[in-house]
Amino acid sequence: MQPIGGRWNPRADFEPTVLAHEPSITPQQFAAAIAAGDDFLATSSSSTPDYDDYHRVMLRHLGVDPTGELLADLRRDVPASAFLETFPDVEETLGELSRRGVQMAVVSDAWPDLPGLHDGLGIRPFFEAYAISAVLGCNKPDPRMYHQASTALGLDPGECLFVDDDPELVAAAIRLGYAGRALCRDSTVPAAVPSVSSLKQLLDLF
Repeated sequence: MQPIGGRWNPRADFEPTVLAHEPSITPQQFAAAIAAGDDFLATSSSSTPDYDDYHRVMLRHLGVDPTGELLADLRRDVPASAFLETFPDVEETLGELSRRGVQMAVVSDAWPDLPGLHDGLGIRPFFEAYAISAVLGCNKPDPRMYHQASTALGLDPGECLFVDDDPELVAAAIRLGYAGRALCRDSTVPAAVPSVSSLKQLLDLF
């Protein structure tokens, strides 16, 4: 999946939500505050910092009081389709892999709500298990991330194919005994590991 508009954080409704509380904020101020938020995420000791702390950093940079009401508005549940979309090849490929009986799990450095986001995008039924960093307390390439998924599927590493858009994480999986493919959608630089440019190419492996 990818964020509509190309930005993962903050969520796409950050600006309109803040403007509903403080309508005088300018685009330039938002840009500077988001940059401060990026710095906070980059220097955080946790891979999944608390969303309220993240929002407080940006709000204070804007000179806006981070009230409980505003923080609640910023983290309110919204449909995943309001800020996320799948790549064009995703649903078709997952559907075909499922029809072929391929078991699938997600291994992601993400917040615990990832299955809910996938549900909102209509792809949750394709996955039998999730290995999520915020739940496990570690990040890829920690072996626990990979093993959590393969164990949940009841498979040995050698029976699994790990796919990621970071070639280094694929290399780590290969060292652990998994097969691997780097998903390089836009890169013209050959990956140091086996790669594909579209998920549809995975169908040739099953």
